[in-house]
Amino acid sequence: MNYELYYWPTVQGRGEFVRLALEEAGARYRDVARESGRGGGVSSLLTLMKGRRLARPPFAPPFLKAGRLVIGQTANILQFLGVRHDLAPREEGGRLWVHQLQLTVTDFVVEIHDTHHPISGSLYFQQQRKEARRRSADFLKSRAPKFLRYFEDVMARSGRQPRFLLGARLSYADLSVFQVIAGLSYAFPKASARFARNYRRLFALHERVQERPRIAAYLASPRRIAFNNEGIFRHYPELDA
Repeated sequence: MNYELYYWPTVQGRGEFVRLALEEAGARYRDVARESGRGGGVSSLLTLMKGRRLARPPFAPPFLKAGRLVIGQTANILQFLGVRHDLAPREEGGRLWVHQLQLTVTDFVVEIHDTHHPISGSLYFQQQRKEARRRSADFLKSRAPKFLRYFEDVMARSGRQPRFLLGARLSYADLSVFQVIAGLSYAFPKASARFARNYRRLFALHERVQERPRIAAYLASPRRIAFNNEGIFRHYPELDA
């Protein structure tokens, strides 16, 4: 199946979690808003999202077009792709477990975003700088360790020498945790150096995913948008205590 991914063209954002799954699967897809010409660009994204033809319109990007299906919400898209591309177990309990892990990643990502926009996403960082410093200090001290410790514990319970969250088998949740570790390392390099010492399994998982042939090729390609201060993970040195 040929997929069409709709997300903003200049940021990794929540769309990156979907891109990583598509790349690892070796799936054929169009990153529509990043294309130029007819049928591409942000206008195509907005046209489909607001189109009256859709009986089940998505709330916001990312969303994935697969045949006649238009699927919204990152975790929902990944659940759809997971079984079809061997990135999730086929039995029900396993599928629900991976989906649960992904929803926990989603919660983590919200808290990461709110370090630089603690009051409102409609305000500039400079308009909430004081609050961002306070929010980030608490995030790095208590909230980030709570999430990282949870995923570290999940790996510890998956076997004596687990390679991934499920043990020996890669899932889309591993790709998402990879993205979170990469993003934290960009946004909070000082704090992440400490996290790397305390959560060795997770940072080893990051390296393991990074070295997978399709992921390595993707990361080295122009398809991978560089981290920047317009996305979820933003580097403001004053927040990296």
